[in-house]
Formats: sequence, C-alpha cells, structure tokens
Amino acid sequence: MGQDQTSTQAAQAARNALFEQLRPVAEGLGATLAPFCEVVLHDLTDPRHAIVAIHNNLSGRSVGQPATELGLARIADPSYPQVIANYANTFPDGRRAKSTSVGIKDADGRYVAALCLNIDLTLFQGLQAAIGQFASVDAGMVGHETLNPTGEDSIRARIDQFAAKLATTPRALKTADRRDLMRELKASGCLQMRRSADIIAAHLGVSRATIYADTK
Repeated sequence: MGQDQTSTQAAQAARNALFEQLRPVAEGLGATLAPFCEVVLHDLTDPRHAIVAIHNNLSGRSVGQPATELGLARIADPSYPQVIANYANTFPDGRRAKSTSVGIKDADGRYVAALCLNIDLTLFQGLQAAIGQFASVDAGMVGHETLNPTGEDSIRARIDQFAAKLATTPRALKTADRRDLMRELKASGCLQMRRSADIIAAHLGVSRATIYADTK
C-alpha cells in the first residue's frame, strides 16, 4: 500500500470520527431548540453534497444538497472567521431568519465541517405582536389607578433592582447580601410600610423570622 493511499485512508478515518461526534451534537441542539431553530450539519470536504444532517427543517432543504456561500468561503479561506453569530439571513420562501455558523477545522487548520443554526424570526415577531396587543392599555378613560395602595410593588421593585446589581435573583441572594438589602430597605423607609416583612419574605422565598434576623 502506497504512502499516499495510507494518508488518504487516515484522513478519511479522521473525518468519519469527527462526524460521529458532530452528528449527536446537531441532534441534541435540534431537540433542545425545536421548533424554532433549524440545525444543519455540513461536510465541507464534499461541497456539492455538503448537508449531512438537518433537524427542525425550516428551509425546505434536504440531506445531500450543496454548501452555502458561507461554506464555500470557508473552504476557500482557512482564515475565515470560525464563529459568525446572529447574522441576518433569509429562508428560500422569504422569511427572515437569524443565523449562527460555527466552522470546524481539522488538525491541519482546514475547514472540514460547519454547524449552522437558523432561527425563524417570523414566529417570534408574531408572538411579539400578540404580547404587545395584550399588554396595551387605554389610560384615557380612568387615568392612573393602583390596586396596591400599600406600596407592595415599590418594595418588590427595590428588591429586584438590588438583586439585578448583583447579577442574581431575589431568591438566590446570600445571607450577607440579604442583610445589605435589609439595610437599604430600612434606609428607604420600606420597612415602615404595613406588612413589609410578609412582602419581603414572600419575594425572597424565606421566612419572616429570617427577615427579622437579617434586619438586626
């Protein structure tokens, strides 16, 4: 067996091993992001039949179809960016999409595969419009009315803001952080409000006894 043939067989074995690992990655991403995101695995060593797997098919493509322009660009230029995230794209029927493409290189630094995610934005745009309509209010008839005269919302808002500054959630605050929070609430006068301990305890997911202990 010649050296060239041996090298070719070794390269083919390495390619097969790589795709054995990439296929379940694509499948797992597809299952997690269904039904909003199409996940496509490309074999860039065979650009005329590049698609080897497609999950949540939103584009109407099929296994065996050729590489996209981006795939061809990677084949032509090993220095092409390995990760291109959240770029504008379009499905064949004109639907707007947001895409991310990750190129995979071999040991020699050449692109041999790509994993692409294509999100159908029309699904989210419709949902956004529905939520916007549902959340809209007409303030002209009544003006401003509050159903919370005790100021509960102001207490919860202060707690949320405190937690956000620590990049966490109210219920995940540590003991030292809760004590700092209680000092802030006391200084702002929130603890003088009726039922403040109950409101704070419920929002933090702790007992009233804990709130009293943190206040000392």
